Order: sequence, then structure tokens, then C-alpha cells
Amino acid sequence: MSLSLILACFWAVVAQMIALFPSRHHHWPAAYGLIAVGIPLLGYVFFENGPVVGVLVLAGAMSILRWPVIYLTRWLRRMRG
Repeated sequence: MSLSLILACFWAVVAQMIALFPSRHHHWPAAYGLIAVGIPLLGYVFFENGPVVGVLVLAGAMSILRWPVIYLTRWLRRMRG
């Protein structure tokens, strides 16, 4: 297994551990941190393993961080008109 996939798995485990603990802010600060770390990591996965594995890791990350994705799509629809 490549280093980028090991790091992506570690990112997913950390994200699941964060989700286990209660939060007053509904985990948004943690989500911002996970996004900030996850985007370069996703680029590294695409670079090292190709687009098929990269899309699979992207789908996994989107399933973990589904609310930021939902809010982004709502915002893009409103901007589009």
C-alpha cells in the first residue's frame, strides 16, 4: 500500500474518532481542519495512485464530510440562479 493511501486511511480514522465525541459547535471546527488537511492529501492520492483510486478516496471523504458537501451544493445552486 502506498504512503498516500496509508495517510488517507489515517485521515479517515481520525475523522471517525472526532465524530465519536460530542461537540457544541456540531463539529464544524474539526470539519474545517479535516478539509484543510484532506484536500492536499487527496491531490497526493490522485498523483500517486491515479484517478480511479483518487475518485474512490474522494467518495469516501465526501461520505464522512457530507454536510459541508451538502451546504456547498446548495450554495452553488443559489449562485447559479
